[in-house]
Amino acid sequence: MSVPLLEACGLTKRFPGVLALREVKFELQPGEIHALCGENGAGKSTLIKLLSGIHPHGSYEGEFRIDGTPAAFHSIRDAERAGIAVITQEFALVDDLSVAENIFLGRAPRRGLRVDWLEMHRRAARLLADFGLAIEPETPVRQLGIGQKQLVEIVRAIDKKSRVLVLDEPTAALTEQEVAVLLDHLRRLRAQGTACIYISHKLDEVFSIADRITVLRDGASIATLGVRDATISLVIKHMVGREIADLFPRRPAAGPGTLQLAVHRLNVAPTPGRPAWLREISFELHGGEVLGFGGLMGAGRTELLMHLFGAWGHRLGGEVVLRGQIHARPTPRDSIRRGLVLASEDRRRYGLILEQEIGFNLSLSSLRQFTRAGGRIDQPAEQIRNRAFFDSLRVKAPDQHARAGGLSGGNQQKVVLGKALMTEPTVVMLDEPTRGIDVGAKLEVYELINRLTAEGKAVILVSSELPELMGMSDRIIMLADGRIGGEFARADFSQEKLLAAAMGRAIPSAA
Repeated sequence: MSVPLLEACGLTKRFPGVLALREVKFELQPGEIHALCGENGAGKSTLIKLLSGIHPHGSYEGEFRIDGTPAAFHSIRDAERAGIAVITQEFALVDDLSVAENIFLGRAPRRGLRVDWLEMHRRAARLLADFGLAIEPETPVRQLGIGQKQLVEIVRAIDKKSRVLVLDEPTAALTEQEVAVLLDHLRRLRAQGTACIYISHKLDEVFSIADRITVLRDGASIATLGVRDATISLVIKHMVGREIADLFPRRPAAGPGTLQLAVHRLNVAPTPGRPAWLREISFELHGGEVLGFGGLMGAGRTELLMHLFGAWGHRLGGEVVLRGQIHARPTPRDSIRRGLVLASEDRRRYGLILEQEIGFNLSLSSLRQFTRAGGRIDQPAEQIRNRAFFDSLRVKAPDQHARAGGLSGGNQQKVVLGKALMTEPTVVMLDEPTRGIDVGAKLEVYELINRLTAEGKAVILVSSELPELMGMSDRIIMLADGRIGGEFARADFSQEKLLAAAMGRAIPSAA
């Protein structure tokens, strides 16, 4: 091969009590899409923070080379000057600015000393159209969903015409159609000579787009494989240090458990005075059952769960019956007290207080269990309970006193799930519980779901990944534009049928 465009040579990074990277080696050729794979906590994010200048040169051992020449990145701006654009899982958008202003932040087109707003909006509209995004450039970013924000981040980075584009879980919040558009753009950029570092836990996606794969495990670079010579099972084996024969543990057949939740002709508007967004939603959920919900972005999956929990929407009509009692105008506190809990899709916004300790987050929704006379918290009892969940969920951290914001995405998700389960719920609603976490952590979540249903609990699982829905659900309901597009028993599962229902089309009949 030619001289690498980018090379990492013997990178070692230490934090107090933790060796995050150990002699990591990695290289990127011009016009190559090189995937980085590994479990959460393997060192991927730390490596990217070194490359982007967040952890500056001098805070680690080893070096980066650009075109064979040593490069020292003391800041994000240094990395950008070298032609490196990084899109992380944490959005770097300004909510109070428009989409156009965010895309051209710091480099707005000008006419003399003034910003050329007409040109900015024209160029932003063209970029958004190229990605198939039906978003007006003047739209405030705070009005966008997670997936739309992710695409705006990607549009901004691509427009900088960087030599190296680093994408950290870029499709975690995207629909299949949006993923296809993004991958097509990356292929075009590759043909134009742009190199890309692509971090994803979706191995099917990695194999469809990458030229080579480097696997990290426990902070070390384990192997670099050409996609043509590798298999998904081999990559998984390198990632976890063992073979995982089946990505979805076998679900026992769901018995006729007790009816836990019944929804009858539910109609919900975002706010009073607006038309219904969720329309005529009806379903039942029994103990020991996993009911999957799928649909395209904006179909209403998250809104449905948030409304049932008492955190979104104005009910226009219909009825919700929770454990035999009407659940009319709930608040999240009411829902938790009655055994209904939600693990949100946005763990950093709704699931955790990142500045606080793991233990603080775990018991946050169940403090009433530890409240004694006079409102005093029984801290020894609280810490014992926290420790039990910390251990059973196998959170990778020194102890429960570590800061939640310092955990990897997969371990943050474990804390979110632990916080929900500490409330001792009967109905557990999981909104994208495996988004952005590795294959090993996913398996742990799936096994946890099976344990919950084996205990007689009822589970609602929302997922954008059809294989996950099909692998873990007893029944699946697909939403389309706020309505039920189709309901399927396990014997009728097929990706073709589910996608047709999600798009509001007629369900294809068997040939």
